[in-house]
Amino acid sequence: MAHDVTVPDEEFWDTRYAESDRMWSGRPNSALVREAGDLTPGRALDLGCGEGADAIWLAERGWEVTAVDISRVALGRAAEHAAAAAVADRVNWQQHDLGTTFPGGTFDLVTAQFLHSPTSAMPRDSILRKAAGAVAPGGVLLIVGHAGLPTWEPDCEVHLPTPQEVVENLGLPDEQWELLRCEEHPSFRTGHDGKPDPRTDNTVKLRRRTA
Repeated sequence: MAHDVTVPDEEFWDTRYAESDRMWSGRPNSALVREAGDLTPGRALDLGCGEGADAIWLAERGWEVTAVDISRVALGRAAEHAAAAAVADRVNWQQHDLGTTFPGGTFDLVTAQFLHSPTSAMPRDSILRKAAGAVAPGGVLLIVGHAGLPTWEPDCEVHLPTPQEVVENLGLPDEQWELLRCEEHPSFRTGHDGKPDPRTDNTVKLRRRTA
């Protein structure tokens, strides 16, 4: 399905979320569970939080979470899910167009899970560099993205960088960052038609050095 690239991102995502009661599965992203499951809870920033599954999973494990999305529809739904999970007091939901505004503060974990947009030319590289700047010393930056387009959306014209390109575009000095993971991996999910939709995703994980 091709998208009208002239539609503002906020309008596009509000409309898309409003089309159904739930867009995503309600389960946290498997890469987040795998990569953050053994981290000591602290302050976390979830960029592109959608309906809140990742933020809620983090909050349930003791994190204080700032969760950001461009869609107010998604954020309202996420807040309801957090209340139902009894973690509403541990998540601060914020609406941002990350190409224009960015949450303040520093965090022990900054996670960007599938921060892609099929509409305008979202400045993803710039946003991810800001994300790196929000990581506290000793903290972790986790970026997970698609490496291949979904079978049900073959006409989507979005550049999906390799994990090596993500690292290069961040431009982080080696003496300040430790690269923990930079790889592609298989991902298994269910497509919009209910059938298995095997894909390839990529993960970049870095830790900011303390000295």
